[in-house]
Amino acid sequence: MDLEKLKYPIGKVQIPEIITETTILRWIEILELFPKRLENLVENLSETQLNTCYRPDGWTIRQVIHHVADSHHNSYTRFKWTLTEEQPMIKAYYEDRWAELFDSKSAPIELSINTIKALHAKWVYFLKGLSMSDMEHVFIHPEGNEKVSLKENIGIYAWHCNHHFEHINQLMIREGWK
Repeated sequence: MDLEKLKYPIGKVQIPEIITETTILRWIEILELFPKRLENLVENLSETQLNTCYRPDGWTIRQVIHHVADSHHNSYTRFKWTLTEEQPMIKAYYEDRWAELFDSKSAPIELSINTIKALHAKWVYFLKGLSMSDMEHVFIHPEGNEKVSLKENIGIYAWHCNHHFEHINQLMIREGWK
């Protein structure tokens, strides 16, 4: 089995140099539809299935779902910082360590599914209210001091939704669960 394909089932994130309003709207739609798509994908999984790793040395489905809630919560906060501060240096976090905490490894997935549904509803409402000039604002990621615009970050998180959805979906296909 191709481990790179297991790790990046839709490939690595690729953000176009020129980001149009149409592209942004498409990305926002991905964010809007994701919670229901994810919920529908995992709603009938057993505890054993939820505790199955999507790839060797990867996270379980449960950890992936909790990771998405944690990651998207952090991203939403970064949007707020970026619009209220001048090029803020964001706080990075050790997602691998967060995924090893007891809640990520054992909590019911409904907690994070509900978090994702509420967060995405608020996030999408917020994003739809931004102007194109708002989306030009940037934050600085501490890894490499890279400047990331809000419009780029929308694309990154649209990719992130599809990336982790496919981790779970491809595992379910491989295992014959769907």
